[in-house]
Amino acid sequence: MVQVQLMIKKVLWKNDLVFPVVMWLASRMFIWTAMLLVAPLLPTSPERIAPTFGWGVFDAWDTIHYRAIATSGYEFVNDGKGHNIAFFPLFPLLIRGLMNLGLSFEVAGILINNLAFLLTLYFLYFWAKKFYGSSAARWSTTVLAWCPLSLFTTVIYTEGLYLLLSTAALQAFDQQQYRWTAFWGAMATATRPTGIALIPALAIAAWKQRRPPIAYIAGLSTAIGILLFSLYCAINFGDPLAFITAQKGWRPSLGFDWQGWWKMLMQITVGTTNWKYGSIKDPLPPLLFGVIVVGAYMLWRYRQKLGAIKVDYGFAVLILLWWILGGDPLINMAAVLGGAYLLWHLRTELTPVTLIYGCCGLGLIFASGGTWSLSRLAYGIVSLSVALGVLLSRHPRWGYLTLFFFMILLATFSIRFAQDLWVG
Repeated sequence: MVQVQLMIKKVLWKNDLVFPVVMWLASRMFIWTAMLLVAPLLPTSPERIAPTFGWGVFDAWDTIHYRAIATSGYEFVNDGKGHNIAFFPLFPLLIRGLMNLGLSFEVAGILINNLAFLLTLYFLYFWAKKFYGSSAARWSTTVLAWCPLSLFTTVIYTEGLYLLLSTAALQAFDQQQYRWTAFWGAMATATRPTGIALIPALAIAAWKQRRPPIAYIAGLSTAIGILLFSLYCAINFGDPLAFITAQKGWRPSLGFDWQGWWKMLMQITVGTTNWKYGSIKDPLPPLLFGVIVVGAYMLWRYRQKLGAIKVDYGFAVLILLWWILGGDPLINMAAVLGGAYLLWHLRTELTPVTLIYGCCGLGLIFASGGTWSLSRLAYGIVSLSVALGVLLSRHPRWGYLTLFFFMILLATFSIRFAQDLWVG
């Protein structure tokens, strides 16, 4: 019996074709269970409709805009308010195509996002395996599948589709398949605004690696998606940049939002209540933060005496306490700043296009003019998952602790989304 279990484990862990689908299915089952079975059993606020078993739990927040686009088309008036022209067209177009075949909006959106994410895991796995080895490929795939923000590759959002197209474009570029680079990249820039980061990333990587002219052409060709959307905006609304103008409803100005970042820093150190009132109304958050800082210093100071195992588990407990204190602001800041550190730490080991795309993507986030949904935007930059996968492949104990923490957050995020509470 033990030998059979070991054989099954070896097949699941080592088989190149089986591993990605197992990670996909296991993480999807985990999310579906939390959203469809657990969330309806938990209490919710009186002003909100309690979640029930059905497609409705996957339909919230941005989904309303994709529904409007797929069923009624775009609308835009330059009045400083948010309009659905801010949402790029490929995802709702694909949904509309499946709706014309008889599927409902919910089923079409869920099907596209989830199947696209499954293909993403395959592209990522084989790309990472070729350039970083089998262990890094497995950990990168695991990170992407179990990251708490992978919730958005399950519901009716664009994450799964965009990750597929951007990952495929980057893999094709690394393998010098320039026609596929242009094809996947053009569709990526027609899916999400963050696809714009592909354009300079591919051009800079081509220059750094002294690629032939066709590489530059392929990189610039990825702009076709956004250029076609811009042409549509010019013809229908008289403003080729209507998708940017409409963003003012959510992000009043572009540039680094230092006030938003300062707010997050205060929330994760002294607590939201104390930040709100500008004084210490609740002494527990700053006291807890002080305990975390002192505990971290003591673990580092006596790391030789304590040993690696105790230190690792000690830091894991401190991180869990910090999450209890900092909540979403901590997740947002850690995703962006932690991702930036990972890219810098592994700058000599990542392929040039992986590193440069990660930097361009983070640069776009810093210049976006807002600090909400930062973790979700960072999750869409596949370079960060690759970097974390490479790091965890060298430190498996960190990897298992990270996976455990991810599962806690993933369950929490899934339940919150099902209860129509803001996530990200």
